[in-house]
Amino acid sequence: MSLNELENAVVQLPEADLAAFARWFEEYMADEWDRRIEADALTGRLDKAGKQADEDFDAGRCTPL
Repeated sequence: MSLNELENAVVQLPEADLAAFARWFEEYMADEWDRRIEADALTGRLDKAGKQADEDFDAGRCTPL
């Protein structure tokens, strides 16, 4: 299925199905984000950022949320 075909199918969904699809897709994208972060962590791509965050915290350069 092409992107264009998918878009056409989505716009034709009844309101209730569209709402269910939107919930599913939001959860799918959140899970995909988690998988990417996990993969980046496992390969060490986040090590530099983590080290910088630790240094900033230790130096008092962080503010409470």
